[in-house]
This record gives sequence, structure tokens and C-alpha cells, in this order.
Amino acid sequence: MSDRPEASRRRPEQAAARSVAASVRMSDVQRNAVHELLRVAPVIDELGARFEAAGEEIALVGGSVRDALLGRLQNDLDFTTSARPEVSEKLMEGWADATWDLGRAFGTIGARRGRWHLEITTYRSEHYDPTSRKPQVDFGDSLAGDLGRRDFTVNAMALSLPGRTFADPYSGLADLAGRVLRTPGRAEDSFADDPLRMMRAARFASQLGFAVDSQVVSAITSMAARIRIVSGERVRDELVRLINSPEPRLGLSLMVSTGLAEQVLPELPALALERDEHNRHKDVYEHTLTVLEQAIELEDRLPEGGPDFVCRFAALMHDVGKPRTRRFMDDGSVTFHHHDVVGAKLTRARMQALRFSREVTDAVCDLVALHLRFHGYGSGEWTDSAVRRYVRDAGRHLDRLHVLTRADCTTRNKRKADRLRRTYDDLEARIARLADEEELASVRPDLDGNQIMAILAIEPGPEVGQAYNHLLELRLERGPMSYDDAKAALLEWHARRSG
Repeated sequence: MSDRPEASRRRPEQAAARSVAASVRMSDVQRNAVHELLRVAPVIDELGARFEAAGEEIALVGGSVRDALLGRLQNDLDFTTSARPEVSEKLMEGWADATWDLGRAFGTIGARRGRWHLEITTYRSEHYDPTSRKPQVDFGDSLAGDLGRRDFTVNAMALSLPGRTFADPYSGLADLAGRVLRTPGRAEDSFADDPLRMMRAARFASQLGFAVDSQVVSAITSMAARIRIVSGERVRDELVRLINSPEPRLGLSLMVSTGLAEQVLPELPALALERDEHNRHKDVYEHTLTVLEQAIELEDRLPEGGPDFVCRFAALMHDVGKPRTRRFMDDGSVTFHHHDVVGAKLTRARMQALRFSREVTDAVCDLVALHLRFHGYGSGEWTDSAVRRYVRDAGRHLDRLHVLTRADCTTRNKRKADRLRRTYDDLEARIARLADEEELASVRPDLDGNQIMAILAIEPGPEVGQAYNHLLELRLERGPMSYDDAKAALLEWHARRSG
């Protein structure tokens, strides 16, 4: 009973604290906006004057306004205008360094002015037919109408030019300060018009670190299956942006909890395996998200840093073979034999369905297939031959495999974690030593194809490739050989085949 008065006394204090926090955030937003607008003023004011002189309206809009308010505006600027595409293109002649057609049918013209990249789009009104994968686009006639069709309130703000009049009909500024994602109108109507906006909610949660309004969450939950009408390419592009965001766990968790992941990446929610009554195996879903986060933390080990989609997506998919391979043993233990092989096949099928390129698909699948290889290293028992094969099989993704393998350690046992780290340190040191001694990154046989044909007096054909592969295996097994030793080994192999 005594707790209640104390709790009620705290409520006004908590409300006041929230109000102060919101005020602080709002003043930060205002400071950011002033700084960013001063930086971009020359280009937006000049562009606004040109359109105004022609009797057209133009406004900086959407993500550009949002990012300016957040103090993170890049060199890409988005505009909306009353002008039709051909008029926009004409008005930038002699002012833009270059212009190009980004999608005239959708009203968008691209341009470059110095270091700024511009996208200028005619006021639009678009919606999806319930059975169509493609939006039906109609040009609109007002800024208010254009803002009303935008996905979220924080993207439905504009700065009319050249006077820099701020338009915020849906309280996007307040939502930006409150770090929340809401839709300008009913979330169900917004997602019915473009179901990809459900994916964008997850992506913006990850990208901006914002909470998602409960009505938006409810709408996604009830409408998740509608994402099926969106093309695989559009879903893929949003997924890549989400995975490459600063906090992908936020968006992925939203997708799983609402059922959206079941539609576009069903392998992920499938990882939430029912734990056995003695809790003798890890929660694979939580383990996977932790591996992803740890891989992100290790991206500074990669030659080009991050975000690295291949490494991140391999971390997300590395255990997707476990549900198919889970077996309960008589002693209560659980095994997942060959989940690396099964997981690579499942990953390939999913990435093909999402229309990923063959190069990206191969890279991710190779990492998934190889992610357990290190565990055969023990405490350093591998021969130099085994180390060479590890490097050969990883190929140009060796640095990514290093990151994935290190990230895959999520044990809370500090002694075990330290032992695994030291063991992998030892493997990397051995790889570095062999690389210095043998040019390990470009392992080739000690004889090339022309030398093989000359020594064996044969013409180009399958036998040359077979001889080449035999010498490559010897190179991996023994290390570098002299010309004479390689020639003797080749002749011995050929004699055995001929005999």
C-alpha cells in the first residue's frame, strides 16, 4: 500500500523529466538544422530561384530535411516540385554540371552541381493495385498532397524554396525529437498503398535507432503477408540497407515479432528453436543476432572496413541449417551435424529468390559453408598443408572468414572465450608466416599449363587440367617445389596413369 503514494509522487517528476529531455532534443534538432542549412544554402537557394522565376514550386523534402535536422545531411539532396520532368530538366540547363533521367515515368530527374547530387521529382500520388507488383503513379498538384503520400512523418517535412518556409503538416519534427516512427495517416492505408513501407519501418528503426509506433507495429503484424506482392529486388534492396545500418538487430527483431520476416526471410524466425527442458543448447536466434553484432564490431579488421554486407549477412545466415539438422541424443544432448553444408544451400536458395547477384551469393554461401572449419584446428594440430587448404578454400574472403569465425564465439565462459581467441590468434599468425614464405594468397602449382604440355608432349585438353590440379594438390601438401622436383612429380603421376 505504501508504494502507491510514492509511485504517484514520482509520476509528475518523470513527466517533467521527459519534457525536459524532449526540449533538449528539440534544441539539438534546431541547432543541427541551422548548421546544415547554412552549409547547403547556396545550392538550394539558387535552384529555388530558378524554379520560382519559371512559375514553379520546389521544396527540399523527405530524407534530406530529416537528415538536416539530425545533423547528418550528406551530399544527396531530394526535391519535390510542381514542374513536370521535362520542365525540371530544362530549368537546370546551364546551371547543373550534368543532368540525367532517373525515371522520367516516375517524374524523377537527376542532376549534379559541384559536390551535390540532386534528385528532383514531380509531385506524386501513387498506390498499389491489390494484385500488382508495380506502383501506379499519377502526378500530383500540391506539396501538401505529396507530403501526405510519404511513408513516415519524419519523412513528410519540407522546406519550400527559395524562401525556406518549413512545412510540417504531420508533426514530423515532434516525432523526430521523440525518436518515433509514425505514418502520416492510418498505417493500414499507407501499407496498403505500398507494402514495402513495412520493410522501410524496420530499416529506419535500425538506421535511425527510432522506436516504432504501436499502431504501425499492429498494422505490420496484420498485413505482413501483403509484402508478397512486392518484387524480390525491392525487398532485397531494403534488406541490404537494413543489414548495413548501425543497429540491424532493431529492425530484424521487429520483422520477426510482426511476422514480416516469415514472409521475406523465413530462415531467421526458424532459428527460434524450442529449447530442451534442461537448456543444454543455445537459443540459436539470440546467438545469431549476437554473432551479427560482434561481426559488426570486428569490421575494422577488414581491409575496407564496414559496413560489409557480405560479412554481416553471412553472420546472420551462418546457422540457418540448424533447424533442419537438429537431433536429440539419448543423453539429452543436441547435435546439428552438417548444418554448415545445409545452411549454405538454404542461404543460396534464399538469396536467389531475392535476386542477389551471383558474386554476392557465392561469397556469402562460401562463408556459411566454411564457418565451422576452424573448429578442427584444435589447439594447433593442423599441419601446414591444412593451413594452406584453409586459405585456399577461403580465397579472397579470408579476412571475412576471420571476422565471422571470431564473431561466432558467444560463450559467457570467459576462460573458454579467451582460449578460442588465443587459438585463432595462433592460426592467423601461422597464415601470416606461410604467406610471407610462400606467397600463400596466390597459391598455384609450380608448373603452369604451357610447361605441363611441353614436359608431357601433349596438346591442350582435359589431361592438362588434371595434371594442373594434381600439382596444385602437391603444392598445398608439400609447399613450394623446385622446377626439377615438380617435373619429376609430374612425370611420376603421368607414368602411373599411363601404366
